[in-house]
Amino acid sequence: MISNLLRLFKYTRPNLGRLMVGFLCLLGATGCQMLLPFLITIVTDKVLDAGDLRMLNLISIGVVIMFIIRGFLVYGNQYLMEYVGQRLVVDLRDQLYRSMMSFRGLVYFEKNRTGGLMSYYTNDINSLQSVITGAGLDCVRESLVLVYSIAYMLILDWKLSLLLFVSVPLITWTVRNIGRKIKKASHKVLGQMQEFTGILQETISGVRQVKSFAREDHEVGRFQAQTLRNFKAIMKATRASAVLTPAVEFLSTIGVVAIIWYGSREVIDGHLTKGQLLAFMALAINLSNPIKRISRAYGKMQQADAACERIFGTLDFEPEVKDAPGAQALPPIEGEVRFDHITFAYRPEDPPAISDLDFTVKPGQLVALVGASGAGKTTLANLVMRFYDVTSGAILIDGVDLRMVTQRSLREQIGIVPQETLLFTGSIADNIRYGRLEATDEEVAAAALAAHVTEFAAKFPEGFKTMVGERGMSLSGGQRQRVAIARAILKDPRILILDEATSALDTESEHLVQAALNSLLPGRTAFVIAHRLSTIIKADVILVLNQGRLVEYGRHQTLLDRGGIYARLYHTQFQYGQRSA
Repeated sequence: MISNLLRLFKYTRPNLGRLMVGFLCLLGATGCQMLLPFLITIVTDKVLDAGDLRMLNLISIGVVIMFIIRGFLVYGNQYLMEYVGQRLVVDLRDQLYRSMMSFRGLVYFEKNRTGGLMSYYTNDINSLQSVITGAGLDCVRESLVLVYSIAYMLILDWKLSLLLFVSVPLITWTVRNIGRKIKKASHKVLGQMQEFTGILQETISGVRQVKSFAREDHEVGRFQAQTLRNFKAIMKATRASAVLTPAVEFLSTIGVVAIIWYGSREVIDGHLTKGQLLAFMALAINLSNPIKRISRAYGKMQQADAACERIFGTLDFEPEVKDAPGAQALPPIEGEVRFDHITFAYRPEDPPAISDLDFTVKPGQLVALVGASGAGKTTLANLVMRFYDVTSGAILIDGVDLRMVTQRSLREQIGIVPQETLLFTGSIADNIRYGRLEATDEEVAAAALAAHVTEFAAKFPEGFKTMVGERGMSLSGGQRQRVAIARAILKDPRILILDEATSALDTESEHLVQAALNSLLPGRTAFVIAHRLSTIIKADVILVLNQGRLVEYGRHQTLLDRGGIYARLYHTQFQYGQRSA
């Protein structure tokens, strides 16, 4: 736990001044609180016995002034500590998000459910936040009370103090032992909460499928089963936490009883004054409170430690695809792409998705990737984007190995229109401008016109300012696809990847978009993944993939004349289209 807390403490460095001032306020406020036992001794032994009303008045006024000062100190401490804690949470959340966005490859997101990743920003961060601004502060404050109390008790009577300290080793052992159980149980709680968030996210995002298959009852049952698992995990952690306080109270009480018994004998024997005994008993009873609060805070800090391990484990995760040491930015490219005997498998134990592919695409060529599902078409496009690294061989753009340049500089010069178009919450114009954030309204409008977005946007009352809704669900599939194409047009890339870019369009929209693509493609290297072979007849070269291998390549008519896989696929689609018509 100490190592995680020290690492967490590093996030407070930008606010170290506020932290120190807040700590000084805490010292002062606790010092004011701890003057009370000292005043009890004076009032009992001097004021009451001597009947000194003047001193009683002065002490009363002093106590009022002291607590006014303490009020300001408590306010300053709580405000500054809350500020530092909240800033720490903000910075940690920002770093976690930056890490996920900037340093995680597709493999990481494919291995982790979306809801599970969201859990880090909600459940885990919230667990840390409650401790930093609550239990952590309690632990520091009560520790100061503990130190003040022990010091004053030793001054009053060291023999009485020893009686109280007999229970300290037992309390320490109990807190540490139960704390381990709390941490273990907290790990399980956070894991179950991650599953809970994952199911919730999946169900909400897939509500159309749930309702179309009439699986509402099934999903409710699945959700209830998960909430029950959450409940059991939370109750197991609660049982461990609930044992801690009564156990510490019992052990503390033993020490207090010993003090009352022995201290009373000391007063009777004349070795201790009544005021000293009352002050000592006040300190001893007061001492049990910080011990109990520290034990509760320790339990919560164990929960935070579990969250720390999960968060720091995510931050320390080594991405599968990362920039090489000394990687340089890719200069402006012409667009030649060389596949130099590349082989790729998603996992070492899997069969290769691409096997010994060797081919060169010249700048400005339109290359079509054809093959049955699972042939490796999308995988090849992902390798060009360097979402994955090849297992062997190399991919070179203008003679430069992709692994020797930064990922950002590579992807800034490649545009992609995916098969499943995702639009972000915002307007139509916002989603087009995502291709180049600094683009002017005129440039956005020109891209929209080229992709035939203007035609349907003009029908909305707010035009390009029309909000598309979550994931663009207020637009049709064809409209979303045209917005994605406009986004790619605005980016103006040297290499373009079209992954079934017209698959979601009706015949009329397909002709419109195809016309836009025809004006976009010249002078660019383009990879077109297409199942509808009628859309790639004019491609400069067609690469036919089968089980990850390049089995045929050439132009449309050449491949038809050859009578191989491409010809069979084309004739099958042609005959199917005739029957459908």
